[in-house]
Amino acid sequence: MVKKLQKLARKRATGAGSLLDSDLAQAVKDSAQQIWLAGLGAFGKAQQGGGKVFDTLVREGSNLQRKTQAAAEGTINEVAGRMTNMANDVTARAGQRWDKLESIFEERVAKALNRLGVPARKDIEALIRRIDELSAKVGTAPKARAAARPTAKKKAGPARRRAGSTAKRVARKVAT
Repeated sequence: MVKKLQKLARKRATGAGSLLDSDLAQAVKDSAQQIWLAGLGAFGKAQQGGGKVFDTLVREGSNLQRKTQAAAEGTINEVAGRMTNMANDVTARAGQRWDKLESIFEERVAKALNRLGVPARKDIEALIRRIDELSAKVGTAPKARAAARPTAKKKAGPARRRAGSTAKRVARKVAT
């Protein structure tokens, strides 16, 4: 079509006159007719391939949807991981605060009990160790003296008690 128009333009330039005007009008009509027919042909092809194009678009849409869902799940998992880490950090900090609060409370209670004259656990444990040490010494002392002392035969008749014998008997009972 372009070639026809160029040919007509050259003829007009050479001066062919009104004959050229009618040729130009005819060329434009022919060109419009060809454009119209080309449009109809494109429309027909689109109708024939429309079902195939539609199916192709549906497949591409479902693939795109799967990819989008996978990306969204990845983002959700990442955010959930971050939130878990933040929650663990907050929990650890809260635990440290509770430990500090607990130690402050214990110190204040210990000071109050000390002012009231209540012995502390370490004082009681020290006393228990000292009592155990003394009990061990008292328990071994009479046995050592008894082994070192010669055995005397008892006299027949009423027994006289000495002043210190009662204390020795009590010590022996405590040791056993």
